[in-house]
Amino acid sequence: MRLDLTMNRSALLLLLLASPAVFAQQGDGTDVQAGVHTFKPGKIEATPSRIQTLKVPNGFQVRPLAQGLQNPRIIAVAPDGRIYVSRRDQGDVLLLEDQNDDGVLDAEPKVVFTRPGSHGLAVANGMLYVATVNDVYRAPIRPDGTLGREERIISDLPDGGQHPNRTLAFGPDGMLYISVGSSCNACNETNPEHATLLRASPDGKTRSIFASGLRNTIGFAWDPKTGELWGMDHGIDYLGDNEQPEELNRIQKGKQYGWPHIWGKDGENPQSTPPGQISKKQWAAMSEPMTLGYTAHAAPMQLVFYTGAQFPAEFRDDAFVTMRGSWNRKPASGYEVVRIRFENGKPAGVEPFLTGFLADAGKSHIARPVGLAVTKGGALLVGDDANGMIYRVSYGTGPSAAAEPTIVPGDVLMAQVKDGSGVPLVLQRVGQAGNASVSSPAFAEGQPLPPRFSAYHDDASPPLSWTPVPNAKSYVLIMEDPDAAEPKPFVHWVAYNIPVTANGLTEGLPTDPRLLKPAGMMQGINSRGSVGYFGPKPPVGDPPHHYHFQLLALDAMLELKPGASRDQVLQAAKGHVVGSGEVVGTYQQSDPPLK
Repeated sequence: MRLDLTMNRSALLLLLLASPAVFAQQGDGTDVQAGVHTFKPGKIEATPSRIQTLKVPNGFQVRPLAQGLQNPRIIAVAPDGRIYVSRRDQGDVLLLEDQNDDGVLDAEPKVVFTRPGSHGLAVANGMLYVATVNDVYRAPIRPDGTLGREERIISDLPDGGQHPNRTLAFGPDGMLYISVGSSCNACNETNPEHATLLRASPDGKTRSIFASGLRNTIGFAWDPKTGELWGMDHGIDYLGDNEQPEELNRIQKGKQYGWPHIWGKDGENPQSTPPGQISKKQWAAMSEPMTLGYTAHAAPMQLVFYTGAQFPAEFRDDAFVTMRGSWNRKPASGYEVVRIRFENGKPAGVEPFLTGFLADAGKSHIARPVGLAVTKGGALLVGDDANGMIYRVSYGTGPSAAAEPTIVPGDVLMAQVKDGSGVPLVLQRVGQAGNASVSSPAFAEGQPLPPRFSAYHDDASPPLSWTPVPNAKSYVLIMEDPDAAEPKPFVHWVAYNIPVTANGLTEGLPTDPRLLKPAGMMQGINSRGSVGYFGPKPPVGDPPHHYHFQLLALDAMLELKPGASRDQVLQAAKGHVVGSGEVVGTYQQSDPPLK
């Protein structure tokens, strides 16, 4: 059997024109009126008398640790107790020291890092990691807390748009997690890394999308008891004073969390239109509902689990979140720190913990809380980026009690990030009934793919074609790289329910989950974590990687939703394979691409 892999130019053009990457708003009878406010309480000075009016639960006290810091944002505490604070507007990172954790700084804050837009912070492996809008840096921490020479390990995070504030955290798997907010209030993004949580190697050489549909999850952390990952997501603006609630999500690998079309548990955004003729109900079926909601527009920021030993036992392993405060609601919401109570590993409720930053009956504010961290002695640090303060919340009047090291269980996370089978499809051969040849007019068997098909360049999918396979009802195409270090194999493309009338795929297919041309074709999730084609992107300097384009001819259409994984497709295909074939191309990137 020989597969004919040609397709005339007019057919290619028709396919491209019929499958735009972003769909326009369509008339569907929507008629929704929303009452919205733009209300920004005025900033007033945080005087000692006003600070005394702040409220915390009985037995707690709150006092300033540092003042005059201008724009403190994210706070990270190193294992030795040193405190690092990013200042986005000033473009630097400060070192603060309170070695005996008595609430009094040992010296004046010191600038230890300078880059425009410095924001996200993480301490791991004896290094401080810093995120700007597009970049991630790391630098070794010297014995005195200052930093050695910095190294830029990531230089191509998506541009900022409406949400440029990247945040960082290391998971129990030793990998670096990066939150990338959406570029807009509610839109179909053209860059699949927007509105996601990314998972990267500590050296930044590889990364994938861990979870998507997250509008702006600045605060996220792992439950120290269960190892599960939790994050607070910002709701959509302009839906009304009481919509959308801020979302607490249990974040899992490969899951989608509704934005921009679905919010909360079943709320629909009347302004949006999903791509690929997917209905909002179908989008909801593909998405995870929130676990808990909180007052709309409160603006959740940094999130930490309390692992110290100073607070009463009932607070240990609960989560705390700073709420920076609303501008799209009246009366104002947020301007506080809240506690998320956990019971038996599950969030049971959200309640105010530190309040009083709103003044004058809600017309003014003395702080907009952002940064949040637990000191080595178990106190809670709260950063204010409005009046330039860092507050320290402690319990009791005695000396701070040192926190015991907390080891977050990693088995929950590792079960998510490991691939199901771990065996390349080219070796698995799921019950093929006969051989079929596959080829491409763009590259010959075993030869290099042209650069335009790589993620370093145009990231366009290559053209493929085949002659009909007898008794076939649909085709599956899976592209994977068994030479990748992790995950192995690295899946670059999953396409299924390709109609038998197609006889091939054109160059540059869009990344919509469901395509209009070829009619009925669906695309699944790749190892990057996005839907559709993701071109070769081997580490610079690696020897050539081999990319297997593998075709399965099936005697059935698969009953799968758009966005299925490679393993879900293979499982559904078992017992239906009537033919298979492959073509292998190579790719090597010797030097960084020109920008």
